[in-house]
Amino acid sequence: MMALYEVLLVPTSVLLLLLLCAAWSTWLERRLLAVWQDRLGPNRVGPMGLLQVVADMIKIFTKEDWVPPFADKALFIIAPMILMIMTLLGFAIIPFSPNIQIANFDNALLFILALSSLSVYSIMLAGFSSNSKYALLGAMRTAAQMLSYEVFMGLALMGVVIITGSFSLNDIVAAQENYWFILSQPLGFVLFLIAGVAESHRAPFDLPEAETEIVAGFHTEYSSMKFGMFFIGEYLGVIFVSALITTLYFGGWQGPVLPPIIWFLLKTGFFVVFFILLRAAIPRPRYDQLMRLGWAVLLPLTLLNLLLTALWQLTLGF
Repeated sequence: MMALYEVLLVPTSVLLLLLLCAAWSTWLERRLLAVWQDRLGPNRVGPMGLLQVVADMIKIFTKEDWVPPFADKALFIIAPMILMIMTLLGFAIIPFSPNIQIANFDNALLFILALSSLSVYSIMLAGFSSNSKYALLGAMRTAAQMLSYEVFMGLALMGVVIITGSFSLNDIVAAQENYWFILSQPLGFVLFLIAGVAESHRAPFDLPEAETEIVAGFHTEYSSMKFGMFFIGEYLGVIFVSALITTLYFGGWQGPVLPPIIWFLLKTGFFVVFFILLRAAIPRPRYDQLMRLGWAVLLPLTLLNLLLTALWQLTLGF
């Protein structure tokens, strides 16, 4: 019984903390955007508006759980579950500290790319099953955007794989003991960051749900907890991309004086804040501009980064 308890303790703790962090990220975003735009933000419910998240949760749970009569009911219900499951599964292989990791295997980066591919199905199914024009447009935008930027994300992190010679996140963190890979892979980091913003469809790359153009895109017809799962799934995606950036380019949990888990949380938190402030700083591009940025700019740069990294490693080998 004790062995079972020990096995379940870490996954359960990580799951609960992730869901709490994703929920309170909504408060953090509204407070930071309020500071950025010189206004108050949430300040009525609880100290500094901290209980606004609880009020929002009560509101979502008590809303009518409506399924449009013209929708494909089975796919409509399954779609948000897929997004939550795929995102949470990604955290299973993140090394939060030397002793806190749910699963460790050699092909972790390939597993992450596979999950990224599967999460596209969630938004695609949501858009197509809704049988709505706005949702369909959002789903079509999502398919093109996420599949395209997934290519650039995979190619951008290949520079790290070449340096370490491994797809394991633990090996990548261990290889940054002397210096962080942001120093040897600055171009790869910038490309991965841009692709990460697009993959999590956060502003300014939130065209799949652009409210000024297509109401709310793929989740236009969703309400109650089904909408809540998409909403929280987006913030989980932001945290996941931030954790990946920390692991791949900023030494993961490594750092002086403080405990490893604190270093990991500080680095990840910094990029979560960056994602939030990016929303208020850059306007949304047109869809053709987004795709042109990917295929005409990012693809050549990722291939160039890959070539330069390979040549550098060959030079060091000789």
